Amino acid sequence: MANGQTQLILKLVSEETMIQFGASIAAAITAVLAQQRATEMPGQALLIALQGDLGVGKTTLSRGILTGLGHIGSVKSPTYTLVEPYDLSLGKVCHFDFYRLIDAEELEYMGFQDYLVESRLCLIEWPERGVGFMPEADLLIEIIQQGDGRRLSLSGVSERADGIISQLDSEGNGV
Repeated sequence: MANGQTQLILKLVSEETMIQFGASIAAAITAVLAQQRATEMPGQALLIALQGDLGVGKTTLSRGILTGLGHIGSVKSPTYTLVEPYDLSLGKVCHFDFYRLIDAEELEYMGFQDYLVESRLCLIEWPERGVGFMPEADLLIEIIQQGDGRRLSLSGVSERADGIISQLDSEGNGV
Protein backbone atom coordinates (compact mmCIF):
# COMPACT_ATOMS: atom_id res chain seq x y z
CA MET A 1 0.00 0.00 0.00
CA ALA A 2 1.48 3.33 -1.09
CA ASN A 3 -0.16 6.69 -0.41
CA GLY A 4 -3.41 4.96 0.54
CA GLN A 5 -3.49 3.03 -2.73
CA THR A 6 -3.42 -0.71 -3.26
CA GLN A 7 -0.80 -1.63 -5.85
CA LEU A 8 0.20 -4.58 -8.00
CA ILE A 9 3.13 -4.66 -10.42
CA LEU A 10 3.79 -7.34 -13.01
CA LYS A 11 5.62 -7.97 -16.25
CA LEU A 12 3.98 -9.49 -19.31
CA VAL A 13 6.09 -10.79 -22.17
CA SER A 14 3.72 -11.06 -25.13
CA GLU A 15 0.44 -9.95 -26.64
CA GLU A 16 -1.02 -13.32 -25.68
CA THR A 17 -0.11 -12.87 -22.01
CA MET A 18 -1.57 -9.33 -22.10
CA ILE A 19 -4.89 -10.76 -23.36
CA GLN A 20 -4.77 -13.56 -20.76
CA PHE A 21 -4.15 -11.03 -17.98
CA GLY A 22 -7.09 -9.00 -19.31
CA ALA A 23 -9.25 -12.10 -18.87
CA SER A 24 -7.99 -12.39 -15.27
CA ILE A 25 -8.95 -8.75 -14.68
CA ALA A 26 -12.40 -9.51 -16.13
CA ALA A 27 -12.89 -12.40 -13.68
CA ALA A 28 -11.88 -10.15 -10.77
CA ILE A 29 -14.22 -7.38 -11.99
CA THR A 30 -17.10 -9.84 -12.27
CA ALA A 31 -16.53 -11.12 -8.73
CA VAL A 32 -16.24 -7.64 -7.21
CA LEU A 33 -19.26 -6.22 -9.02
CA ALA A 34 -21.35 -9.30 -8.16
CA GLN A 35 -20.47 -8.79 -4.49
CA GLN A 36 -21.32 -5.09 -4.77
CA ARG A 37 -24.63 -5.89 -6.46
CA ALA A 38 -25.55 -8.19 -3.58
CA THR A 39 -24.76 -5.64 -0.87
CA GLU A 40 -25.61 -2.21 -2.25
CA MET A 41 -27.38 -0.27 -4.94
CA PRO A 42 -25.39 0.19 -8.14
CA GLY A 43 -23.92 3.64 -8.49
CA GLN A 44 -21.41 5.08 -10.86
CA ALA A 45 -19.67 2.71 -13.25
CA LEU A 46 -16.39 1.14 -12.24
CA LEU A 47 -13.76 3.29 -13.97
CA ILE A 48 -10.53 1.71 -15.18
CA ALA A 49 -7.98 4.13 -16.63
CA LEU A 50 -5.36 2.73 -19.02
CA GLN A 51 -2.24 4.88 -19.40
CA GLY A 52 0.77 4.34 -21.61
CA ASP A 53 2.47 5.45 -24.79
CA LEU A 54 1.08 4.78 -28.26
CA GLY A 55 1.25 1.10 -29.18
CA VAL A 56 2.07 -0.13 -25.69
CA GLY A 57 -1.01 -2.40 -25.43
CA LYS A 58 -3.91 -0.46 -23.91
CA THR A 59 -6.38 -1.71 -26.54
CA THR A 60 -4.90 -5.22 -26.35
CA LEU A 61 -5.51 -5.30 -22.60
CA SER A 62 -9.02 -3.92 -23.17
CA ARG A 63 -9.62 -6.71 -25.70
CA GLY A 64 -8.63 -9.27 -23.06
CA ILE A 65 -10.95 -7.70 -20.49
CA LEU A 66 -13.89 -7.50 -22.90
CA THR A 67 -13.36 -11.06 -24.15
CA GLY A 68 -13.08 -12.23 -20.53
CA LEU A 69 -16.42 -10.55 -19.85
CA GLY A 70 -18.03 -12.56 -22.64
CA HIS A 71 -17.70 -10.37 -25.74
CA ILE A 72 -17.44 -12.40 -28.91
CA GLY A 73 -15.98 -10.73 -31.96
CA SER A 74 -13.44 -8.07 -32.67
CA VAL A 75 -12.55 -5.25 -30.30
CA LYS A 76 -11.43 -2.18 -32.15
CA SER A 77 -9.80 0.87 -30.73
CA PRO A 78 -12.36 3.66 -30.28
CA THR A 79 -9.76 6.25 -31.34
CA TYR A 80 -12.04 7.82 -33.96
CA THR A 81 -15.43 7.14 -32.40
CA LEU A 82 -14.29 8.03 -28.84
CA VAL A 83 -16.50 5.27 -27.39
CA GLU A 84 -17.47 1.70 -28.24
CA PRO A 85 -20.35 0.37 -26.10
CA TYR A 86 -20.80 -3.36 -25.44
CA ASP A 87 -23.92 -4.99 -24.00
CA LEU A 88 -22.64 -7.94 -21.98
CA SER A 89 -24.05 -10.16 -19.23
CA LEU A 90 -22.33 -7.90 -16.68
CA GLY A 91 -24.29 -4.96 -18.11
CA LYS A 92 -23.25 -2.11 -20.35
CA VAL A 93 -19.48 -1.77 -20.76
CA CYS A 94 -18.00 1.26 -22.52
CA HIS A 95 -14.52 1.41 -24.00
CA PHE A 96 -13.32 5.01 -24.41
CA ASP A 97 -10.26 6.42 -26.12
CA PHE A 98 -9.61 10.10 -25.37
CA TYR A 99 -6.50 10.35 -27.56
CA ARG A 100 -8.19 12.60 -30.13
CA LEU A 101 -9.85 14.94 -27.63
CA ILE A 102 -8.79 18.50 -28.33
CA ASP A 103 -10.30 19.81 -25.11
CA ALA A 104 -11.54 17.81 -22.12
CA GLU A 105 -14.75 19.85 -22.26
CA GLU A 106 -15.74 17.72 -25.29
CA LEU A 107 -16.66 15.01 -22.77
CA GLU A 108 -19.49 17.23 -21.56
CA TYR A 109 -20.86 17.56 -25.11
CA MET A 110 -20.73 13.82 -25.78
CA GLY A 111 -22.69 13.03 -22.61
CA PHE A 112 -19.84 11.33 -20.78
CA GLN A 113 -21.58 11.66 -17.40
CA ASP A 114 -24.57 9.73 -18.79
CA TYR A 115 -22.27 6.84 -19.72
CA LEU A 116 -21.02 6.74 -16.12
CA VAL A 117 -24.56 6.32 -14.80
CA GLU A 118 -25.81 3.91 -17.47
CA SER A 119 -22.78 1.60 -17.50
CA ARG A 120 -21.37 -0.98 -15.09
CA LEU A 121 -17.80 -0.59 -16.36
CA CYS A 122 -15.87 2.03 -18.32
CA LEU A 123 -12.41 1.35 -19.76
CA ILE A 124 -10.69 4.64 -20.56
CA GLU A 125 -7.56 4.97 -22.69
CA TRP A 126 -5.67 8.28 -22.45
CA PRO A 127 -7.55 9.38 -19.29
CA GLU A 128 -5.17 12.30 -18.74
CA ARG A 129 -6.91 14.05 -21.65
CA GLY A 130 -10.18 14.08 -19.72
CA VAL A 131 -8.87 15.69 -16.53
CA GLY A 132 -11.37 18.13 -15.10
CA PHE A 133 -14.39 16.46 -16.71
CA MET A 134 -14.11 12.90 -15.46
CA PRO A 135 -14.02 11.57 -11.91
CA GLU A 136 -10.93 9.89 -10.54
CA ALA A 137 -10.63 6.34 -11.84
CA ASP A 138 -11.19 3.48 -9.41
CA LEU A 139 -8.29 1.59 -10.94
CA LEU A 140 -5.30 2.96 -12.86
CA ILE A 141 -3.32 0.59 -15.05
CA GLU A 142 -0.04 2.06 -16.28
CA ILE A 143 1.63 0.15 -19.10
CA ILE A 144 5.29 0.76 -19.88
CA GLN A 145 7.35 -0.94 -22.56
CA GLN A 146 10.22 -2.82 -20.95
CA GLY A 147 12.48 -4.61 -23.42
CA ASP A 148 10.33 -7.01 -25.44
CA GLY A 149 7.61 -7.06 -22.77
CA ARG A 150 5.43 -4.70 -20.81
CA ARG A 151 5.50 -3.64 -17.18
CA LEU A 152 2.03 -3.11 -15.74
CA SER A 153 1.41 -1.18 -12.56
CA LEU A 154 -2.09 -1.36 -11.13
CA SER A 155 -3.13 1.07 -8.41
CA GLY A 156 -6.54 1.39 -6.85
CA VAL A 157 -8.22 4.18 -4.95
CA SER A 158 -11.59 2.56 -4.20
CA GLU A 159 -12.84 -0.50 -2.35
CA ARG A 160 -13.85 -2.04 -5.67
CA ALA A 161 -10.34 -1.56 -7.06
CA ASP A 162 -8.83 -2.96 -3.85
CA GLY A 163 -10.97 -6.07 -4.33
CA ILE A 164 -9.86 -6.48 -7.94
CA ILE A 165 -6.17 -6.04 -7.10
CA SER A 166 -6.43 -8.38 -4.10
CA GLN A 167 -7.99 -11.10 -6.23
CA LEU A 168 -5.35 -10.70 -8.96
CA ASP A 169 -2.56 -10.72 -6.37
CA SER A 170 -3.95 -13.85 -4.68
CA GLU A 171 -3.78 -15.60 -8.06
CA GLY A 172 -0.04 -14.94 -8.14
CA ASN A 173 -0.09 -12.22 -10.78
CA GLY A 174 2.28 -9.81 -9.01
CA VAL A 175 6.08 -9.67 -9.26
